Formats: sequence, structure tokens, C-alpha cells
Amino acid sequence: MAPSHFNKLLSFLVLLKLLVLFCSFQVKCYASTITITPFAEAKALFKWKNSLHGGEAHSNLSSWVLPSSSNSSSHCNTWYGISCNKMERIVDLNVPSMSLTGTLQNFPFSFLGKLVVLDLSCNLLHGTIPVQIANLSQLTYLNLFDNYLSGQIPSEIGQLTSLQILRLTNNNFNGCIPVEIGNLVNVSEVAIFDNLLTGPIPVSIGNLKNLTILNLSQNQLSGSIPLELGNLKSLTTLSLFHNNLTGPLPQEITKLKLLQLSLSYNNLSGCLPKLLCGGGLLQIFDAASNNFNGPITEGMKNCKNLSRLILDGNKLHGNISNVFGTHPKLNFIDLSNNKLYGELQNNWSGLQNLTEFGISNNNITGRIPSGLGGLKKLGNLDISMNKLIGEIPRELRRFTSMLKLNLSGNYLDGDLPKELGRLSGLETLDLSSNNLSGLIPKEIADCSKLWYLNLSRNMLTGSIPDSFKDMTRLSSIDVSYNELEGPVPESNALSKNFEHNKDLCGNITSLRHCEISDMDDIGTNRRPKIVKIVLGSLGGALSLLFAILAIYFVCYKKKKDAEVQTIELINDDLFRIWDFDGNNVYEEIIVTTEGFNDKHCIGVGGFGSVYKAVLSTGQVVAVKKFHPREDGEQIDLRSFSAEIHALTELRHRNIVKLYGICSHARYSFLIYEYLERGSLAKLLRNLEEAASLDWIKRINIIKSVATALSHMHHGCSPPLIHRDISSKNILLNSEYNACVADFGITRVLDLNSSNWTTPAGTYGYLAPELAYTMRLTEKCDVYSFGVLALEVIMGNHPGEFISTLGTSSSSGAANVLLIDTLDKRLEPPNVEILKEVVLVAKLAFACLKTRPESRPTMDSVSQELLTDRLSIGESVHITVGKLLSEDV
Repeated sequence: MAPSHFNKLLSFLVLLKLLVLFCSFQVKCYASTITITPFAEAKALFKWKNSLHGGEAHSNLSSWVLPSSSNSSSHCNTWYGISCNKMERIVDLNVPSMSLTGTLQNFPFSFLGKLVVLDLSCNLLHGTIPVQIANLSQLTYLNLFDNYLSGQIPSEIGQLTSLQILRLTNNNFNGCIPVEIGNLVNVSEVAIFDNLLTGPIPVSIGNLKNLTILNLSQNQLSGSIPLELGNLKSLTTLSLFHNNLTGPLPQEITKLKLLQLSLSYNNLSGCLPKLLCGGGLLQIFDAASNNFNGPITEGMKNCKNLSRLILDGNKLHGNISNVFGTHPKLNFIDLSNNKLYGELQNNWSGLQNLTEFGISNNNITGRIPSGLGGLKKLGNLDISMNKLIGEIPRELRRFTSMLKLNLSGNYLDGDLPKELGRLSGLETLDLSSNNLSGLIPKEIADCSKLWYLNLSRNMLTGSIPDSFKDMTRLSSIDVSYNELEGPVPESNALSKNFEHNKDLCGNITSLRHCEISDMDDIGTNRRPKIVKIVLGSLGGALSLLFAILAIYFVCYKKKKDAEVQTIELINDDLFRIWDFDGNNVYEEIIVTTEGFNDKHCIGVGGFGSVYKAVLSTGQVVAVKKFHPREDGEQIDLRSFSAEIHALTELRHRNIVKLYGICSHARYSFLIYEYLERGSLAKLLRNLEEAASLDWIKRINIIKSVATALSHMHHGCSPPLIHRDISSKNILLNSEYNACVADFGITRVLDLNSSNWTTPAGTYGYLAPELAYTMRLTEKCDVYSFGVLALEVIMGNHPGEFISTLGTSSSSGAANVLLIDTLDKRLEPPNVEILKEVVLVAKLAFACLKTRPESRPTMDSVSQELLTDRLSIGESVHITVGKLLSEDV
């Protein structure tokens, strides 16, 4: 090629390169000049709102109205759930529990580059997480909890390197956890439990040095627990339960300063680490239902902070005699269904806070140690299915807090100690399948709360004590396979529960009828008692027992060789016009609800479903049909009888009225007054309904609940504790008058007992002391009321708000104006109403104090609300911190 041509070509190439560089520079410069305006953000979010389905989602976001001008940023102040920075860019988007239905495909990820907080939890979103989520580079909090999202978690989530909290729990995500999750170096909490994830736990999680909480439980993860988790020096909570994990528990895990380690329901194997407690801070160790073998390490004695030890359902073996030392905080032990042997230690002085101890189905030998009687707080003792011998020690009479006692399936002999009658709080007693002999002591009838009693398969003689007829709560008794004779007590027991005895008689199928010689010593037969559950009340002042004896009515009818029973209903005014007949009542309820068809269902709870029934008279009632139990029993008799007992004792305008009870071989249900507007929880979640709940209505609802609880705690003797005060259990009629409902777990407070109980109720409303003491007092209801009161004035559950009440930093709740926390779906209250709202908040905060004894009584709360006394300053400027410091 000629030099001139070469030079020309070279010049052309240089020029072309410069042109390319120039164009590239121009493009970059042009791209960098693109700015996203506040109006553009609002427009993009408005478009996403319009992509959502259903009127409820749109009504809940009715404040999301597009600004009239492109220069306007009014959405920062008017849109519900939106917060902006000084540049009017959206930084917080909080719209949980809004019934939003749709997908994230049109969500404006590329427009919300300044977003710091994104909370879409507790909605109805479905579909996948788009890869565009990577555009949220400044995001620190991502909460998609409790939706219907599916597909794989995108690897792009690893680009959110500013993220501190990641919550994807309770969705339908599948596939593997992306290894890119290891790039979230600033994250402190990763919660992806209750999904459909498979595959191994990524070893890259070991890179998350700031991680304090890792919860991957309730998935289908497989493989072994990575050794790299031992690098997480800040980790305090590791939850991997309900997966398919295999292999041993790495020794590296024990070097961490964990507070909670939950591994239950996997296929883990090998021996438990010798240094089980790691840094000595471990409070909860749950490894139930695995394949762990070997002994329980002697290092257990060093776990001084341990509160719960759950190892049931493994293959552990070894001598149990000297495993435990001094554990001042240990309250729950379950070592059942293993291969442990040896004798139980006699000295239990180091476990004075123990409330539950289970070691059933092992190879424990020797006698029941009398030293167990020193555990004054023990509420549940299960040492069944072992090889224990000797007599039941009299020292067990000191178990004044005992709720459940199971000594069945051993080789115990001797007489039944009359000291069992001292267990005044006892609810279930199982002494079956032993070698016990002698008479049944009449003192057992002193266990007035007993509802389950099993003495079967022993060598008991004599008769069943006449005093048993006074055990009004006893709903199950089994004395089969003994040498008993004479009349049986009237109860709901099956005939098989009395079979294979010497000569029992009574009004039970397969038993002969009692003759004159079988009668008690006053010469008259016992009064027949209702089989199944009996009812109600002649008046609010009558006890349940008097009601049973005074107004019961039973219609017997044979149908398909099974005994069918309906029980007379309680409200005379209603059923006088209904021309009451027991079987007619039952049949009409079945017809009206079309055999309890789902289309008539208006609510579902833990023990039953509630249906709306329009009777032939035009009267509308609510019918609660109890769920059958998993063990084959028709209903949960304890819940059924608890609700009947509570509502026949209670007569109050703010407590739902029980009209009647029906017990049948197929269905058992309760009939209540129908409250048209349903639950408070439902109303608060619906934008239109919530807007109709103005401030006066809300304050009246709070006052109504307070007076109802005051009546239960202070107007009844002994007091009744509801145990499940929550917005779902507050019902409203057409006039927005409130009634407390659902008494299925209500307990009578025994003033002469410690009243130990297992935690029950609705998560988010439970008093904190139930987690570590399990001691039931009326102050548990007081705490729940405090949560409810805040929920009513704030418009949603105050869970995270409550957790910040003790924060002293500038970001803590104490520095927030109370008026800024109120439900923004309503217009701010005027000055007079605001004073009442402030009083509600002041009392609510007092009810939420950590120490139960520091909380007010419901009587004082009710009086304060009714007198509306408020002595603090200008309401509109009051901070949460000011109210926290006020005494009630």
C-alpha cells in the first residue's frame, strides 16, 4: 500500500475512534442529565395502584390521587403510607395490611431510587419479584411478609447492599436461596421462613458478619448445615426447624453467642456438641424430632441462661441421673421419646422456675423422687411410659400449681394417695396402666378444675366415690379394667370407659341398671345428668352448677342406632316465640346454614367456625360450630365447656349474649346474638369501614371493652380471665356498640393457686411475662387491652411501635408527637375529642408496662375512661415520651 493511502487510512481510523469516544461521552453525559421528578414518582406509583385488582385495594389507597400539576408534590403530604425527604423524593412506602391484590410487575422500581423503606407486608400480592428490584440501591428495609408471592428469589436481590432487614416470610417462594444473598454485608436480619424453598443453605451466608437473626425455618431445604455459619459472630438467633436438613450439627455453631437455636423437625444426626451452650448465653435450644444420638452432654450444666430445652423425638441415650445442675431460668424441659435410662435425681433445688417437665417413653427406672415436690411452679409433669416402680410419693401434694399430671404406663403400685386432692389447680390426671390398688380416695373430688381423669388398667377396688358427682367440670373419666363395683357417676364418658370391672351399674349402655341395693346411703338414686355438655343460667348471679341442676332440658332421639341429644337453649325471650323444641332447633340450624355450607361462614377461629343463620321467625343468630379434634373426638370439650361456663356466668351489655347450646352426635354448636358489623379487625383493615369509625365511635369501643373486662376481673367471684383480647374478638352491632366475644380459652382465676398456664391467645397481644413465667393473672388481659387500645386509635396493630417505646434515641417513639401516630384515614380530632384520645393513649401505655404489677387494674382503667379526667398539658403537642412518664 502506498504511504499516502496508508496515512489516509490511519487518519480515518483515528477520526473514527475519536467519533466513537465522543458519541459515547455524549451518551453518558445525556444519561447523567436525566432526573426523576417527584411528580414522575407519584405518576409511576399511581399507575401501579391502577394495576391492582379489586375495589378494596383501590378504596384503601383512595388518598393516592395524582397531583394536578407536574410541579406539585402534594402526594408527600396526602398519600397514605408515603414519606418524602427534603428533596420531595419518596423514601418510605408503608402500606401493610391494605388488601392490595395484584403483582409487582408494574411496580416502579426504576423511579424509586431514593426509597429506604418498602413495606408491602400482609397483603394479597402474587407473582414473582421482578429483577428490577436491584434499582432500589438505597433500600435498608424490605418487608414482603405474608403475601402470595412465588417463583424464585431473584439473584438481583444481592445488589441491595444497603439492606439491613430482609423479610420474605410466609409466601410461596421456591427454588434455591440465591448465593448472591451473601453480598448483603450490612444485613442484620434475614427472615425467609414458611416458604417452599429447596436446595442447600448457601455457604455465602457466612459472609454476613452483621447478621443477628437468620430464620429459614418451615421450608424444604436439604443438605447439611454449612460450617461457614460459624463465621457469623453477631448471630443471636438461628432458626432452621421444619426442613430436610441432614448431617451433624457443626461444632463451629457452638462457638457463637447464640440466644436461640431452633433445629426441630429435620433429619440431623450425630451427637450433640459437648459445648452446647457456646458462649453460655443460650436461652432456647430446640432440636426435637431429629436423629440425634449419644448422651445429653454434661456441658448442659454450664447452660445457666437456658430457659427452654426441647429434645423429644430423637435417639438420645445415656444416663439421665446427673445431667442437670443449677439452671435458675430453665422453665421447660421435654426429653420424651428417646432411649434415656437411669434414675431421676432427687435434688431439684437448682430448677426452681421449672414449669413443664416431660421425659415420657424412655427407660427411666427407680422410684418417683420425692424431691420433685419441691418444684413449686411445676404445671405439667409427664413421666409416663417408663419403668418407674413404687408408690406415688405423698410429697406431690405440694404441686399446688400443677395443671397436668401423667404417670401412666409404669409399674407404680400401692394405694392412690388422698393427697392428690390437694392439687387444687389440676385439670388432667392420667394414672392408667400401672399396678395401683385399693380404693379411689374421695378427696380427688376436691380437684374442682379436673376435666380429664384416667384410672384405667389398674387393680382398684371398691366403688367410685359419691363425691365425684360434684365434679362439674369433669368431662372425661375412664376407670375400665379395674375391680370396681357400684353406681357410676353421671358424665359424658363412653360406655367402654367403664367396661371390664367387677360390677358397675348405671345409666350407661352396656352397664346394668342400678338396683335399690346400689343406691347411696340416703336411699335415693342420683339425679340423672346430661350427657355431653350441659347449659346455662337462670340469671347472671347463678353459678353454672345451679344452672345445670335448675333448667336443663334434654330431648332423646334414636337415629341410626346412635344417641342424639340437643340441649335446651337459654334465652327465654327469643325461644318463647320460636316454640322451642330441642330437635327442631337442631334441624332448623342445619337447614338454615345448608349443613354449615361455607357461603354462610362469617368467621373462622382456632376452635370453630361461625355461621350466620336466619331462623324461620326472622331472627338472625350467629352459630359457632366447633371443629372436630385431630384425635377423633367430636369437639374440644375443654374449649366448649369453657365458653359455656364463661357466658352463663357473665351478663353484661358489652359481652356477647349466648342464646343456647346444642350437643349432637354429628355437630355441637353454640348460638349467639348476631352482631351485624362483624369484628373490629375486619373494620380497621377496610378503608371505607375504618373511615366510618370516627373518633367518638372508637373511644366508645375502647370504653366498652374496658368495662367488660372490669366486670370479668372485679365483678365476678372468682375472677374470669379472657386470655384472648384482640381486635378479631371484639364484635360490633349496627350502631357500632362493641361486645367482647370468643371465650374458648377463658380461665377462672383461682385466688389460692399460682395459676400456671401454657401461653395461649393471639400473637401480638400476649403479655411478655407469659413467655418466661407462664403465670396467668388478670394483668395479662390488661396488657392485651393496651395493645388493642393503641390499635384502635392508630388504625393498625402497633407491634413495631410498641417495640420502640423503650428507645431513648432521637429515632425512638418517645420523641414522636402522639397526634402524628393517629390513624391518618380520619380527620385529626378536634381539641375536645383529642383530650379523650390522649387519655386513651396514656392508659394504653400504662397497660403495656413490662412488669405486670406496674400495670393498672381494668377497674381503674374503666373508671378513668368514664370520668375523662386528664391533668396533662396541651394535647396537640404531647409526645409519646410525655405520656409514658405519666402515672395512672
